[in-house]
Amino acid sequence: MKFGFGDSVRLPEGWQPDAATLHERVILIAGASGALGRASALACAHAGARIILLGRKLRPLEKLYDEIEAAHPGAAAIYPLDLAGAAPRDYDDLAETIAREYQRLDGVLFAAAHFDGLQPLADIKPEDWLRAMQVIVNAPFFLLQACAGLLGAPTATPADTARVAPASIVFVLDDPARTSKAFWGAYGVAKQGLSGLASLLHAEWDHARVHALLPAPMRSMLRRTAYFGENTMGLPNADGAAAAAVYLLAPAGAAARGRLLDLRAAD
Repeated sequence: MKFGFGDSVRLPEGWQPDAATLHERVILIAGASGALGRASALACAHAGARIILLGRKLRPLEKLYDEIEAAHPGAAAIYPLDLAGAAPRDYDDLAETIAREYQRLDGVLFAAAHFDGLQPLADIKPEDWLRAMQVIVNAPFFLLQACAGLLGAPTATPADTARVAPASIVFVLDDPARTSKAFWGAYGVAKQGLSGLASLLHAEWDHARVHALLPAPMRSMLRRTAYFGENTMGLPNADGAAAAAVYLLAPAGAAARGRLLDLRAAD
C-alpha cells in the first residue's frame, strides 16, 4: 500500500517508549474516548507528553483525565468538542485556547471515527453520510487549518523557538482492501478520503511531519459493530497501536515521515 511517495514501513523491532520519549511535547488527541484514542492518551502521558483530550463525550474524558492525573499530575487537559457538529469557528476557538495555554502544538493524533455499521449505499441516510464525512475528513482538515501556526507553519512565528523536533501529524487509516468492498458505506469512502488528505498534506507541508498509521485488528467498538459475529474479546487491546502512535509522535518517528506504519501481521 502506498502513502504519499513512500512505501509502508514497520515499527522498529523491540521499540518501546520510555518516560522521556515525548518529554514536554504538547499532543492533541482527537477521539480520546475511543479505544485507540484512550490507549494513546495513556501511552503519551507515560512517555512524558502534555495531552489535550478532545472528544464528544465528557464523562469518558473525565474518567481518562482522572486516570492520567493520578499518575502524571498536570499532564492532561480536557477539550470537549463534538466533531460531527463543529464548524470552522469552533476550531479557531480551539486553536486560540491552545495558543493561550501552551503556545505551541507538537503533535496531533486523529483517532476519531464514525461508523454506523455495514449497509448498502442506497440505504444510508443523508445525515449519517454527512456525519461520517464531517468526523473523519472535514474535522482533521478544519483542525489542521486552524492550528497551522501552532504546528510551526512558515506563515506564523511560533512562540516557542525551543521545539526540538518538527510537529508530527498522525492519521489513523483503515485497510483499503477491506473498506473499499461493498457495504462499508460512508466510513469506507471517508477513510479513503482521509488517506488522500494525508498524502496532499505531506506533499505540501515541509515544516511538520505527516504520518499514517494502519492498526492491526484490535478490540474496539468499531470492530464489534463491523464484525458482530466475531469474538472481539479474543483480539488484542489497543495498547500496541498506541505505542506505535507514540513512536510516530516522537522525534524517533522521523524515519517514517510520509509513510504508512503498518501494524498488521506480515503476509
